[in-house]
Amino acid sequence: MAKRSVALVARYRLTPWWVKVVVIFVASRVVTTIIMTSFAARQDANPWTGPKPDYFDFAAIWDGHWYYIISAVGYPWTLPMTADGRVAENAWAFMPAYPAVVRFFMQLTGQGFPVVAVGVSVAFSLAAALMFYKLMHLALPGGTALFAVVLFCAAPLSPILQVSYAEPMHLLLLTLALYLLVQRRYWLLIPVVAVMSLTRPSGLAFALTMLLHVGYRWWLQRPTARDREEFALRDRVASISVGLFSAFSGVAWLLIAWAVTGSITAYTDTELAWRAAYIGDGQLVPFTAWVSATAFWAPWFGMSQPLLLVLLVIIVAGFFAVLLSPWARRIGVDLRFWIASYALYLLAVFFPQSSLFRLLMPLFPALGVLALPKSTTYRLLLVALCIAGQWAWVQFGWWVDGQDWTPP
Repeated sequence: MAKRSVALVARYRLTPWWVKVVVIFVASRVVTTIIMTSFAARQDANPWTGPKPDYFDFAAIWDGHWYYIISAVGYPWTLPMTADGRVAENAWAFMPAYPAVVRFFMQLTGQGFPVVAVGVSVAFSLAAALMFYKLMHLALPGGTALFAVVLFCAAPLSPILQVSYAEPMHLLLLTLALYLLVQRRYWLLIPVVAVMSLTRPSGLAFALTMLLHVGYRWWLQRPTARDREEFALRDRVASISVGLFSAFSGVAWLLIAWAVTGSITAYTDTELAWRAAYIGDGQLVPFTAWVSATAFWAPWFGMSQPLLLVLLVIIVAGFFAVLLSPWARRIGVDLRFWIASYALYLLAVFFPQSSLFRLLMPLFPALGVLALPKSTTYRLLLVALCIAGQWAWVQFGWWVDGQDWTPP
């Protein structure tokens, strides 16, 4: 028995890392598919499907329908308007890279949108899991990096990895971009950032990451720096160029929407159309949406707006304080720059509502911090909580129960 155990341990250690990641990914998809199909079997007729839809139709609801529209007919040349004269919800809120890939494979295979979209998302998700291990292993031991992958695949929002949303494609591109940044292979970042910024809004956040990265490397080259590091001219030129390109990529979709529709505010007006359901018409003023949200959400939480605002400040301050902790430092400074930059981006432009959990997914490098404790009990409990979180998210976010008024 002991010899067999030793043999199994030896065989596991000799197993290539990518095989371990694939096994983790497949096992996690089995669990998530069981959860999703159990809800699909109880799903009533809704705006997108009839009762008891199959898995693929169930996975193509909500924003998946917008991606279907884009893959089928593209974007409107004229912005649709509501009866009261404001821009209505429309396809310009969704970027073109993911539906373009889906359309390509629809034409290649002859299959319909639901099947192809799910297949494309799963393929991107597997690639993202493999790339995430490579990223984590730059800073963490192999076993810890592998458990970070477990958390990535089992996270409460991981059903998104196998539905017709752009997140899987974006997660792959973001993981690749962060890997190249940590490796300081700057010029290779340009095509990755270009496609990434046309998959999900991320160019401006990555530009801030590059600004922090350049400033940090400049600081380290000082003669008095404790961990002195040369910042060669070629690296300065390359990193600054990537930062400027990222900033341009962050506004490229706004410029494209302007060029096509003739309205300079086409994209921002479209995004604000979703916010109007909560607080009515308004302008996009950076860092004010979260304050406005406290007035909307305070009654839901049974507290006053000032108290909710104080709670929000404490949560935000605590979040950034954790990034300075010894545990967070284990994942490296560049990943922490990204986490901080993306969090600031959300605080600047996003109105917090039910999609917030999904929009937090690009903070996934923080899973490396959660993966640090080696206690078996801790790890098993954390995975169990993640799986329970999947069920809760599908129950309250994805499943259509007739009382839904906000998207997942």
